[in-house]
This record gives sequence, structure tokens and C-alpha cells, in this order.
Amino acid sequence: MDHRHGFLNGLDEKLEYSKNKPAFLHPSSRWTSVLTVNNNRAQHQAWGLWTLGSVRKIKILSFLFGLMVTVLIMASYFLMRDQKGLYLTPSPYHLTVESHPAQLPLNLSFATDYTVVREVVRSIVAKVDFSHRRVPDLREAREKEPNIFSAIPRKFLPHLKNPCWYEEFFGNITADPYGKNLYALYSKRFQAIYDYLRRAFPAHLHQHAGRLYRLRCLPFFYIIGQPKCGTTDLFDRLRLHPEVHFTTMKEPHWWTRKRFGIIRLSNSFHNPYPLNDYLDLFDQAANHIQDHLTSNSSKSHKKVNIIIGEASASTMWDNNAWVHFYNNGTDVEPPFLVQDFIHAVQPDVRFIVMLRDPVERLYSDYLYFGMANKSVEDFHERVSESLHLFEGCLAERSIRSCIYNTTLNNLMPVRLQVGLYVIYLLDWLSVFSREQILILRLEDHAANRKITMRRVFKFLQLGPLTLQKEADITKSPASNTRRPANRNLGPMLPITKEILQSFYKPFNQRLAQVLRDPAFLWT
Repeated sequence: MDHRHGFLNGLDEKLEYSKNKPAFLHPSSRWTSVLTVNNNRAQHQAWGLWTLGSVRKIKILSFLFGLMVTVLIMASYFLMRDQKGLYLTPSPYHLTVESHPAQLPLNLSFATDYTVVREVVRSIVAKVDFSHRRVPDLREAREKEPNIFSAIPRKFLPHLKNPCWYEEFFGNITADPYGKNLYALYSKRFQAIYDYLRRAFPAHLHQHAGRLYRLRCLPFFYIIGQPKCGTTDLFDRLRLHPEVHFTTMKEPHWWTRKRFGIIRLSNSFHNPYPLNDYLDLFDQAANHIQDHLTSNSSKSHKKVNIIIGEASASTMWDNNAWVHFYNNGTDVEPPFLVQDFIHAVQPDVRFIVMLRDPVERLYSDYLYFGMANKSVEDFHERVSESLHLFEGCLAERSIRSCIYNTTLNNLMPVRLQVGLYVIYLLDWLSVFSREQILILRLEDHAANRKITMRRVFKFLQLGPLTLQKEADITKSPASNTRRPANRNLGPMLPITKEILQSFYKPFNQRLAQVLRDPAFLWT
């Protein structure tokens, strides 16, 4: 996904217009070509209708009119370019990020004025606070999302390690149970196993007292973040463990996006994905659990130790949809976060978080997404612009309000907020215990995968492995590494790195305090 584009494309276009020369100033532009083609067409159509003198008069008048329009547009362009303040118009979704010229001395050409950017960072750091959020109670969460809680039971099957339950099936056994699943329309991974699931569906229905039931499951654990921190590599290694299964696609993004109808961040809302469509993604793993249940039924009721994981790297941080669905017009912070709803249905679930130096994470994030003309200079300008925007928000609001500000997040050319790990972690710790969240560093994982994976296996209470199986999991090549074209750009500019290190420093310090581990200082 191109994270630069959100629901406020108009504002993005204004910023791009201010940074780039308008198309009509280029002699070879499409604007000129269109005018030329249209004028030629008009001449051919008029050839038999007017005299040669009339045609010349029309051409002169057209030329004068075009010249006048060009002069007016150029004048407006230069007037806009001379503005020193950047104003963010009120969002149609009830969020505003306003900055005044005194607070945001920004020239839209974004010249590399290092002194100004350093002062912006100092201004941001001086306003850092780690206040606590108001946590909604269980009743509020259930009232806000009744469809979720009406479908998921409060207790799960006791002889399964993974949270599963039996749901009565009322449909036609010969009909396609996945025909209306919205994931099937957009996920190639889901489409690849679609036929298998459809054929296997009747055989995995459980019959009891003349009624049919299907086994439904939720994840035993979630890999929740962060983007560009090694979550794909962790996912690929974990699914090699014989006791671990995953959803049919790595990143369903249901809790953060799909249940609201967000398919691509650059597009408008679509139909929300129902809970049942999300639960269908666990059916392949549920079939394996069902097979073990069937084989155990004639013997002993031995506990089935198969567990299911879900790995959406947006789960930890992305709450951008709150302003459209949970805002009553007065809140500047989200009254509900993703973790509030997960905790309400799965209070004992476990989470794995992989983090890396937030400075390097941001650069990797920039290189990964498919924007044209990437360069270290362009990255520096985007960082500078984002810091100015972030400072403008902090002039009116708290840190938490700004990192959950949908308008600001859509406007920043790079995702600065994703690297503010401690803010998100503290919000997760407001509803889950520290023992339920395993936090890893990508740097440690890259240095010794065996130690990292053993920590994960222990955290998930997985059974022992043979030496050969452990070697297969830990020695396979790393997944989702940097592309060769991006590696050729080299490291970021030293001045950019210095600025970002200063920006993230107070957040890293607080993170190291919370985790009681100085390694998270990334000094």
C-alpha cells in the first residue's frame, strides 16, 4: 500500500502542487499537447465554414485568451510559493491540524535548512509526555461492537489449546460456503486454497443430536508489529513448526481496516468485511484441529496442542478508522482502540512484537513502498516536512492525540509515528499484562535466529523439536529483505540520521525504562 495517500487526497495534491512545477510550464507537457490537438481539430472543422480571415481572427483571439489565462495562473503560483505558513484545512472527518505561521516557519520548497529542522525537533522533544489513556470498560466495548460479541462465545472448548468453539451450521451443505467471502475477491492467497476449503467443508462438519456444527477458531497469538521490523521473517519461520498454523494470508488487517471497509488506504470506504469472513481465514487450521479431535474421540481425550497465529503488522499501531466510527465530535483521542475489543473477546491471548531501531525502520519503510525517484535527498525532505507537520499538531494537542490523528497521519510523507513504539506499547499494557506480550529486537534476531526462535517457542509453550527440524527453521534465508535497487541507494544522509535520532531519543529512553532493557535505546 502507498501509505502517503489516505482519505484526504485533496490536501496531498495541494502539497505536491506547491513542491513541483505546474504542468503547464513545461513545453512538452500534456496540457500543451491537448491544446494543440484541440486547436488543430477546430481548424479542420472550420475550414469549409469560415473564410481564411475569420480563422486568423479566431486564432489571434484564442492566443490572447490563452496568454491571459497563463499569466493569471503563473501569478497565482508565485503568490502561493511565497507563502511562509502551511495551513491544514479542517478535515471532513472532524479532525483538524492547524498551524500558524509563528508556529510553523516552513517554506514549501523544503530547502535543507538543517538549523530550522533541529529547532523543530527540540520543540517536539520539549513537549513529550507519557500520560495514561482512559480505558473503556467491558460494557462500553460490547455496546460499541455488538456484532462481534454476539458471534464469539465467552468460553472456548476446554480440551483445545487454541480458542475454538462449535457454531451451528444452518446453510445448505451443497452450497458454496465461501462464495460471498470478501477476502476471496482481493486475496490471491485465499483464492489459491479456495477450492480445497470448499471441497473439504462437508467432511469437516460435526453432527450432534441431529444438527450440524462447524468448528470456529480465533488465534492463540497475534504478531502485531511493527512494519519493516522482521515480522514476515518471523511468520515464515514460525509456520514451519508442526504445532503452529496461520491464517490463509499473512496480513488480514481485519481488526484495524477490513472490518471498517478499508481495502486500500488510498481508496474510499468499501463494504465492511463481516466477522464470518475473517473467521473463514482460520478454517484451514480449524480443519487440522478437527481431524485431531476426530482421531482422539475413539481413544483418549488428549489435549490438542495445535495453535493458530495471525500476523497483521498494523494491529499494534493503526487506529486511523476511529475518527469515522468512534468519534462523537468532541474527542481528540480515540475513545476505543483495537486492543480494547481484542481484550474483550480474548483476555488471555498472547502477542509478539518485533521492533528495530526506529531511525532505520523509517528509512526501510520509505524504500519499501513503490514511490518513484527515491533518493537520500528526497528522504531527508520528507522527514523534514513530516517533522514540521508533527510540530504543528503538538502546538495544539498531546503526543497521543497526534499519533492517533488520522488527518496528520495521512499528510505526513513518511510514517514518523510508527516508530514511537512506547506510546503504543503503553496503550496495549493498559489492557493486557506484560507477561502476555513478547517483545523482540530485529537486531538480535538477525544476529542469532536460534536464540530468538527458542524464546518464541517457549513463549508459545510449544513442544520440543528435533535438531534437524530446529535447523530447518533457524537456518533458512531471511524473508522480505531489501530489494537490490533500494540497496544501491546506500544509507541515509548523516544529517538525516542525526535529526531522527534526536527525535526518537526520548521515546526510546522511555521504552528502555518500561522494558528494563537498555538495548532498546539503540544508541
